[in-house]
Amino acid sequence: MRRLLLAALLLAPLACSRKVVVTTPTSPSATPSTIKVTNATSQSVTVYVTPPGGTEFPIGSVPSNTTAVLTVNGVAAGTAVRLRAALADGSRSYTRDGVGLTGVVDWRVP
Repeated sequence: MRRLLLAALLLAPLACSRKVVVTTPTSPSATPSTIKVTNATSQSVTVYVTPPGGTEFPIGSVPSNTTAVLTVNGVAAGTAVRLRAALADGSRSYTRDGVGLTGVVDWRVP
């Protein structure tokens, strides 16, 4: 009986030390959206996105007289957001409200 009890006491920590990993599948609505920005100004612009009730965050920069495709991560597809492009020198910014993140969004600045 003592041997059985001793064996149980020695094996108990091994039985309780297993690690369990829980993963959550990525939801289809979390796939990144893209914005095609055509910067027709003489300066580079930094492009920002503001989701409803959220905080503005940058998604990238576009050099002057250039077109770039920027990825929006962390905002569900179909969400209406506010876009803002700020000139490099901070003198001016351009906004576009109510942009639905579906497919590739085309935006020409200014």
